[in-house]
Amino acid sequence: MQTLHQTLGRRYPVWAVSHAGHCVPPDTMDMIEDPTVMAAGDVFGLNGQIEHKLAFLTEHVPRDFRLVLVGHSIGCYLILEMMKRDPELQVVKSVMLFPTIERMAATPQGRVMTPVLCRLRYVAYLPIFLLSLLPDVLKAFMVKLVFRGLRSLDHSTVPPTVSLINVDTAANAMYMGSQEMLEVLERDNFTINQNLHKLVFYYGATDHWCPVQYYQEIKRKFPEGDIRLCSRGIRHAFVLDAGKEVAGMIFEWIRKDLQTWS
Repeated sequence: MQTLHQTLGRRYPVWAVSHAGHCVPPDTMDMIEDPTVMAAGDVFGLNGQIEHKLAFLTEHVPRDFRLVLVGHSIGCYLILEMMKRDPELQVVKSVMLFPTIERMAATPQGRVMTPVLCRLRYVAYLPIFLLSLLPDVLKAFMVKLVFRGLRSLDHSTVPPTVSLINVDTAANAMYMGSQEMLEVLERDNFTINQNLHKLVFYYGATDHWCPVQYYQEIKRKFPEGDIRLCSRGIRHAFVLDAGKEVAGMIFEWIRKDLQTWS
């Protein structure tokens, strides 16, 4: 985000919205559960996350603002749903990075994680709780130890990773993951076709969440679409070591659209 903002000459605002419930709220924030909201839907599930992003745009972004939406992994699924639910959004481009928009449970990683997320996630709560009791310094050391194999770790990712060692955030994240396995099934070809000129897809060449087969199939279905396969060896979790590189690519993809605004 910092690289993208700087590359854009600081002329355009760059917003990011966390998934609801995936970060610890500040101590000054009163968490008030509205029973009507809780009853109306699954707040931390996929539907709730989509409505959460739409609510952010409604409350904080003027309706006539032209938008570039950037999604990663399940964020790409959320973007397609947002564009379908609110076709009046002034979206000029949507960048879909390593998109998990179909058959997640059938992917190599999905076959491993589906039983973990759907049936065994409760087993992880106790060890996460015990880890959460450790001092932040020790948790940061453990995170760096886990990431030691990365050639060029972006150290700005360490503090947010430490903040995820929390039972509530971990439970919400794993619950959402379980819904992804059960609900992200067929690719939404209708919405993609309706917005194809606005979409940029970027698939990984060694991505176990959206294998090359999925890239090949969507490429055949939409041969005129801007659908790319990574040739740089970038991992699915690119934020760990290639955030600046991906920001540079995004700038190149949206540059023409930005020039039309100037």
